[in-house]
Amino acid sequence: MSGAVSGVPESMRCSVLRAAGELEVQQRAVPRPAPGEVLVRVGAVGTCGSDVHYFTHGRIGQFVVREPLVLGHEPSGRVVAVGTGVEASRIGQRVSIEPGVPCRRCRYCHRGEYNLCPDIAFFATPPVDGAFSEYVTIADDFAHPVPDSVSDDAAALLEPLSVAIWANRKAGTGLGSRVLVAGAGPIGLLVAQVARVLGAAQVVVTDLDARRRASALEHGATDVLDPRDGDPAGRGVDADVFVDCSGAPAAVTAGIGAVRAGGTVVLVGMGADEMTLPVASLQSREITLTGTFRYADTWPTAVELAASGAVDLDRLVTAHVDLDHVGDALSPDPAAAHIKIVVTP
Repeated sequence: MSGAVSGVPESMRCSVLRAAGELEVQQRAVPRPAPGEVLVRVGAVGTCGSDVHYFTHGRIGQFVVREPLVLGHEPSGRVVAVGTGVEASRIGQRVSIEPGVPCRRCRYCHRGEYNLCPDIAFFATPPVDGAFSEYVTIADDFAHPVPDSVSDDAAALLEPLSVAIWANRKAGTGLGSRVLVAGAGPIGLLVAQVARVLGAAQVVVTDLDARRRASALEHGATDVLDPRDGDPAGRGVDADVFVDCSGAPAAVTAGIGAVRAGGTVVLVGMGADEMTLPVASLQSREITLTGTFRYADTWPTAVELAASGAVDLDRLVTAHVDLDHVGDALSPDPAAAHIKIVVTP
């Protein structure tokens, strides 16, 4: 599709990361949907720890901001135009955007492991722009319809909910599972909620922050622990599953020690690039250790969980900002004071 799109302006506002710690609101041309794509007017975008990290440091591991970049990878909105090959009936539809479109041709895509596609184009990962803007385009099948019972905020937070669903799938959480979660940030809270939905009998969440521990008790945790009071294993935790959402080496080591023989450890939090692990303990107790990288085929489940009320996403939102104040949301101190800040372009 080329040329002007009916009812859509020619330009839009975007919050652009020019360098670490430097954001600027710019006017850019509204993108036009290519064949097989939809144009979405953005209604809400959740802020993520990765956005904070890019804003603060200009990089995450091998992903380095070398050119101006629009951050934000948790968007929802409304379809306002479609490219060729997409049904016009999609116009006006409220959607949650799955922000990573794979190549669809590599062996990982063919195996259904499209989150591992080496050529995936993922929002707000250099050099791909994200959604802190008024409009974005996305592949038609990665704009997932949401019912009106799901708010714009909740539709945006289907992305972190997908992370939690994927982590629990990797963990094998099920009926009667005993689950230990390190970190009571948004992902940890959602991992706890999903674990309870899946039938976990015990969900223990650890965090240094008393406010976050209190939040965990409101979001699925059956118990909370302050790591400064001793390792979970020494306090009676004998988990089938340990999910680390902190990225802290000490939390990972303590969590591994609290997993039963034959249990599973899932690393979700991104912290140190390298850490020392108790390999002898992992081997002798036959513990399965795996990482997670985003998600695959989680949106249908996420939509159902949000629409049914089984998982409460709106309750996670503690503040809203507009495009002119994205920097306030991404500065480490304000970000740490909230559970989830949502940008409303």
